Amino acid sequence: MTRKIERSVQELYRDDPERADALAFGRRGALKGAALAAMGGAVGAAIPFAGTMPGGTLPALFSRPAAAQGTGPEILRMEGKGPLILQGERPLNAETPETLLDEPVTSARNMFIRNNGGLPDVPADPRGWKLTVDGEVNTKLELTVAELESRFPVITRQLQLECGGNGRSFYAPQTRGNQWGNGAISNGEWTGVRLRDVLQAAGLKPSAVATGHYGADPHLSGEPGRPAIARGMRIAKAMEEDTLLAFRLNGEAIPHLHGAPLRLVTPGWPGSLSQKWLNRIWVRDKPHDGPGMGGTSYRVPVRPIVPGSSNNGADFADLESMPVRSILSSHAHGSRLAAGTRALDLRGAAWAGDLTVQAVHASVDFGATWTEMQVAAPANAHAWQRWTGRVSLPADGYYEVWYRATDSQGRMQPHLPANWNPQGYGGNAISRAAILVG
Repeated sequence: MTRKIERSVQELYRDDPERADALAFGRRGALKGAALAAMGGAVGAAIPFAGTMPGGTLPALFSRPAAAQGTGPEILRMEGKGPLILQGERPLNAETPETLLDEPVTSARNMFIRNNGGLPDVPADPRGWKLTVDGEVNTKLELTVAELESRFPVITRQLQLECGGNGRSFYAPQTRGNQWGNGAISNGEWTGVRLRDVLQAAGLKPSAVATGHYGADPHLSGEPGRPAIARGMRIAKAMEEDTLLAFRLNGEAIPHLHGAPLRLVTPGWPGSLSQKWLNRIWVRDKPHDGPGMGGTSYRVPVRPIVPGSSNNGADFADLESMPVRSILSSHAHGSRLAAGTRALDLRGAAWAGDLTVQAVHASVDFGATWTEMQVAAPANAHAWQRWTGRVSLPADGYYEVWYRATDSQGRMQPHLPANWNPQGYGGNAISRAAILVG
């Protein structure tokens, strides 16, 4: 006689979620009996708040691999960089674990990597690197980095820089592109000149409505002159106070990997607008149409579409100000704490594109109740905001820290990523970090 082997909780939720719910939660929507014991055995601890665990919720320990499980992601090992999560090698892309973002100002070592093409050669004379500004301007400009610094006011700002696909991995069905968690974000201290000042020196014609950005990074095909990416933005954003032509990061020359000797920093909007190795800004009389523009590229539906459906993006709109998001930097997902731990001192960061963050809340009982955290003011506009707070734990066991931010217009991170789109932009769902006590 062959004995039937029951699937694990993880396998059951993956293969047959309806049966998993029926077995684990029953009709009343709370874990019961043997299923509760099985779930506790699977996570390696009792679940003190099992009674408030929403039906159909797969524990974060299963749905989000953790290094403590031995099933974590591949790690980038590169001189001068921290242990980042490798997202792809060609082009090179790597995500910063949230615990490495526990710095008020992100170090170059811990800054995420987002490339679209190859790395250009290191220039022999970085100060002689030349930027061309042309198109719908009265005077074409060709300025070296040294001339930019000597001719225009130099300013320093802490500025958030976030990939447009940050949070992409939370979408279901899965979308195309690097499966970022929350770590495609940085808050470096950038020094440079305002793009606005340079555009005013060139003299914008009345016909100027948008910019187009070009860099020296070669296309992966190797085709000479073919840009790896060339995105652009509305003139209004280009003329903002914090949109910079940057040549220093955290008081030092920008590392080559991050766009030296000159890069555009367009804070609060998708990081693809912050062109690395910048050598040309083309002022256009229409929205830019370079690679990375139009269709579904960095664009989201104006009206919701069916998740998983195909769409050419004809009625999509460009993703501009990034949605509100938060990170937990004090505790790694999958952390195991000492027996008897009865409180967690939490800290992290939150940001909201062009807006500010008005509140951050955390929960350890699967969202049944929420504790408000203390949110600091930003160092300046477009800088992230640090948050801190304490939550109580009634006993040893398995917990999940859920954390969410609310922006200055009252929009809160949703429980699931909203507005599904084929390339997974703007997915800013509430995050969950598994914690085991004892």
